[in-house]
Amino acid sequence: MSSVVIAGNTSGSITLDAPAVAGTTVLTLPATSGTVLTTTGGVTPGSTGNILTSNGTTWVSQNTVSTTAVSTATLASTGATTFNALVTAGETTTISATAATGTINYDLLTQSVLYYTTNASANWTLNIRGNSTTTLNSLMSIGETRTVTFLVTQGATAYYNNVVQVDGTTVTPKWQGAAPVAGNTSGIDVYTYSIVKTAASTYIILAAQTAFK
Repeated sequence: MSSVVIAGNTSGSITLDAPAVAGTTVLTLPATSGTVLTTTGGVTPGSTGNILTSNGTTWVSQNTVSTTAVSTATLASTGATTFNALVTAGETTTISATAATGTINYDLLTQSVLYYTTNASANWTLNIRGNSTTTLNSLMSIGETRTVTFLVTQGATAYYNNVVQVDGTTVTPKWQGAAPVAGNTSGIDVYTYSIVKTAASTYIILAAQTAFK
């Protein structure tokens, strides 16, 4: 048997900010007054149970209610969040019919994955930041790591990322294997950058280039 503590009274439906709970589940209050929902067979989307109301000494069965599980949640961009279990995570992906060239601003507050679908037309600089008004330095704490992914479409002439910046300042990455000197023709080059903040405005970037054809 598992137990979930609820603060306050419950009526109508109960929303669970967690994956479905298997087995027999009892939702309880820390006191002997208020209401609780009990179910058998676990709490899953669409499961039913009884609202129990306490008179201070005993619990009395009331109306049958259904439960709804929440499948998505918005998390703050700063601070820490702990998951007891995370089944899968959806990453926001920006898909743009743009050719990689010049200086490309990667806004970390906008996406986890950036995908350029037009063939790259020159080598490029990638500038990683929060957005146009927010620095990455202000978003990250010392000892924190953020990972971003850039998908670049390549044609008959392959180009590559030859400069990496954070908030407009060049940082030399540590590349997996060796720093690239070219891209890969007729496919998609996937670049990943793990940015570790070691001090104020100071970073180690672990980068990799992978070809997909």
